[in-house]
Amino acid sequence: MFFPWGFHNKTVKHLRKNIGMTAKELAERAHVAASQILKVDDMKLKEVREPLRSKITPVLKGNDTDKMPWL
Repeated sequence: MFFPWGFHNKTVKHLRKNIGMTAKELAERAHVAASQILKVDDMKLKEVREPLRSKITPVLKGNDTDKMPWL
């Protein structure tokens, strides 16, 4: 069972590395600029401002693969 309260306390870089993504790959999947990802890389996910957090959270959780037509 996955408990979500520890997820938001981890840094974006740690979560990104756990799923094996580079900053550029995360930016492409979330449809944001890679420079924005690099700016928030060392911040905890709960400290990231809302518009960006809502875009990258599904990608970091793996929920964005549900939208891929080939799966």
